[in-house]
Amino acid sequence: MNSAVSSLPRLPKFPKPLALPLGLIPTAANSAILANILNRLFAPELADGELDFLEERVMLIEARDARLSYKLTLKNGRISAADSKQTHDLSIDGTVYDFLLLATRREDADTLFFNRRLRLGGDTELGLYVKNFLDALELDDRLGPLLKLLNGATTVIGKLP
Repeated sequence: MNSAVSSLPRLPKFPKPLALPLGLIPTAANSAILANILNRLFAPELADGELDFLEERVMLIEARDARLSYKLTLKNGRISAADSKQTHDLSIDGTVYDFLLLATRREDADTLFFNRRLRLGGDTELGLYVKNFLDALELDDRLGPLLKLLNGATTVIGKLP
């Protein structure tokens, strides 16, 4: 057996029994919920036009271990669910754990992309805009108790086999 392969750390995965029902939720429903949350979270940035680079562009986000997909776009200054038939301009996929690491700032986007834990596809220039936008955000005050919940979830999932 190749020792380099056997020495790679095992990465946490979202539990399959929880992923099964999540995968049954249509992408349109997931996307609408996430769009609503992001519109509230990014309200100041949306008002300032900082997300205009997404106007009429479609971004696909997939948490592959949880069988979750989101298709988002920006229309009239608001994040909204993209039509499921629209092709995406940018895709970002990873595991729930990797997205939690990113959201809680336990790991930076560059490290996650460099180590291929988060994968980018499609328009890389658009991907760079998204990454730079996320890197510049200071959300600790806005997230408040939600950040504690996300940190707890990251810790729990990180301990799973």
